[in-house]
Amino acid sequence: MVMRAMIRTMYGKIAQPPRMPDLVELLLEPFAYSFMIRALAVSIFVGVMCPILGSYVVNRGLGFMGDALAHSVLPGMILALILGVSPLVGAVPTGIVVALAIGYLSKKARIAEDTSIGILFAGLFALGLIMVPIAGNVSVSVEDILLGQVLGVSNRDVVVTCLLAVLVLIVISAFHRQLVFVSFDPVGATVIGLPTKGLDYLLFVLLSIVIVVALQAVGIVLVVAMLITPAAAAGLMARRFNRAIALGVVFGILSTVVGLYLSYFFDLPSGPSMTLVSTGIFLLAATKKKILAR
Repeated sequence: MVMRAMIRTMYGKIAQPPRMPDLVELLLEPFAYSFMIRALAVSIFVGVMCPILGSYVVNRGLGFMGDALAHSVLPGMILALILGVSPLVGAVPTGIVVALAIGYLSKKARIAEDTSIGILFAGLFALGLIMVPIAGNVSVSVEDILLGQVLGVSNRDVVVTCLLAVLVLIVISAFHRQLVFVSFDPVGATVIGLPTKGLDYLLFVLLSIVIVVALQAVGIVLVVAMLITPAAAAGLMARRFNRAIALGVVFGILSTVVGLYLSYFFDLPSGPSMTLVSTGIFLLAATKKKILAR
């Protein structure tokens, strides 16, 4: 459902606010509605967390795993809706279990990582699609799950998202140096005694949490774009890893906020709008690097 249609459905016609300068009035117009304020809060959290984890994902070539985790949490989301609770309640533990299962299969069962990812990805996503008609009288919008519906988040979802974002940032801050070392030199990290397997599992768990949070904004299909694209764009413009993370956060917030505005003013789906803005930023970064390289 597009923005203005939802506004008409939920609020009808609302009196115009007092006159202000045109640009300021235009920028503040969407936030006359409480659900837009909630959407902005979640979008900013997504814009911060995705590029931070995405920097590690891009550096280690784990983009496919991010996509697989996004699809694999579908059964947990459907089960949560059947039980009448927030999809986050079902998606977070499902994502963590899947991430740990991928790590276990790739390290203990002698199955290649991409193979274990593909098996769990296909099986759990298929299970989730089968659960949709089984849900019965529960209102489940497959389109909202696949493409995201940040306008529908509740106050509780915002609080849970905030708590998860703080948790992820605290853990990343505590283990940043170790994760960077393992990402750039796994053999050297093993030699000096770092728990590389434990750090891998930690990264997988954090990745699953961030993906679940981002699902609210951009949905299952597009979440990997928000995870990878801002970080990849920042990697083209910054030589140092820490600077790339900071720049990626700027690109992530810009993508989500501008995408939210575009979806409001042009009646576009929010998730694809954010993704296209992020893609545009990446193309500008790639073009700039190519020009400077000449």
